[in-house]
Amino acid sequence: MAMFILGSGQMAQAQGAGGDCAVGYYRMADGTGLDIGPSGEVNLRWRRPDGVSGLLTRGADGAWKSTLGWTGRDDGVAVDLTRCAKGEVRINGKAGRRQPLVVTETRFDSAGVELAGRLVMPRGQGRVPIVVLVHGSEDSSARRFYALQRMLPAQGVGVFVYDKRGTGDSKGVFTHDLNVLAADAVAAMRKARNLAGRRESRIGYYGTSQGGWTAPLAASLAPVDFVIVGYGLAVSPLDEDREALAIDMSRHGFGGDETRKALEVGAAAEAIVRSGFQAGYEDLQRVRDRYRGEPWLAFVRGNVTGIVVDTPPDVLRVQGPRLFNGVIADYDPMPVLRGLATPQLWILGGEDIDAPSAETVRRLEALKIQGRPISLVIYPHVEHGLYAFETRGEERLSTTQPPSLIPLIRGYAMGRPLGHRYDDARVVP
Repeated sequence: MAMFILGSGQMAQAQGAGGDCAVGYYRMADGTGLDIGPSGEVNLRWRRPDGVSGLLTRGADGAWKSTLGWTGRDDGVAVDLTRCAKGEVRINGKAGRRQPLVVTETRFDSAGVELAGRLVMPRGQGRVPIVVLVHGSEDSSARRFYALQRMLPAQGVGVFVYDKRGTGDSKGVFTHDLNVLAADAVAAMRKARNLAGRRESRIGYYGTSQGGWTAPLAASLAPVDFVIVGYGLAVSPLDEDREALAIDMSRHGFGGDETRKALEVGAAAEAIVRSGFQAGYEDLQRVRDRYRGEPWLAFVRGNVTGIVVDTPPDVLRVQGPRLFNGVIADYDPMPVLRGLATPQLWILGGEDIDAPSAETVRRLEALKIQGRPISLVIYPHVEHGLYAFETRGEERLSTTQPPSLIPLIRGYAMGRPLGHRYDDARVVP
């Protein structure tokens, strides 16, 4: 375990980002904040607390070019990182200085597997809330890529971030088994609490995407003060796929008959998943042959169905069990949510086509009526990841997040009551 004050010379070490000396959170001369973090192997990404973001790509001349969000379109932001080794950057001619944070690198055990974690705290001795970041389904290192590990501590909220098993510097085998992942989250929470000591005022989870199943389950195993779910679901993974298939049809102008047929394709794909990707390919092919040439078939995407349909069977038989290792396809989150007394905030996107929110909202509102401590904030025009987007053909290109998102997460972690308005979101306090 190593603890240090995160300053200009230690940023690359703390982030495991090699020569990315610019990685950090900066206080700009005009009082605003700016985070710079890794994006992929060679690029960087800047983010502001108001949700605006840009990709930084280094040219042959060593200069960094910024493009808006994930669009690849020039955003007119001039970035100078030549003084990053001294903890300084310039954005559009305005200077910024890296803000020191207290970082503790650690390793901890979960059911005999050693995981790599990091506690990031604001400077000082004051008591602060701590958010344990609970992963989505990605297989990348959270310690390397999660910007919230700097953005929240820079605003007075501690963060514990860890590499899920089988990723980054953590041991073990990568899995989608929610019971295993929930136990890992509990172990992370306990380690964070131990490291923070008297500085912890309250502690809870922020689970995103798949973490929307994991975080409430973890809270049911060991008490925490709060759970925040971002773009998660109160339905099963295969229910998610079915909802996504129905949206595929409706948003491309097809009706009930085409939706029924698309769900028939989905059912055949689901059977392959339930078989561990070893059987059912002939049945799927028969369904596809039956509808070959019909215009709706080209728009069948869903969530799991699209992967099954687009991957050759000989490849999927080998890769499927690895990519979906441990997945509980029919996991029902409702028993956990019905019994959970922990205060929960669910932040959802109204145009999420990966994790459609309509049925989840209906279920959560019903639980709220039954007395469960659930609040909802639903941003109507954002997709998965809580990003606004623009379209290019069939492709969605993420642009910005809502300006109120970071203040919303920060306020809930601090135990503050929900406000009445967060941009254009529907608020169910």
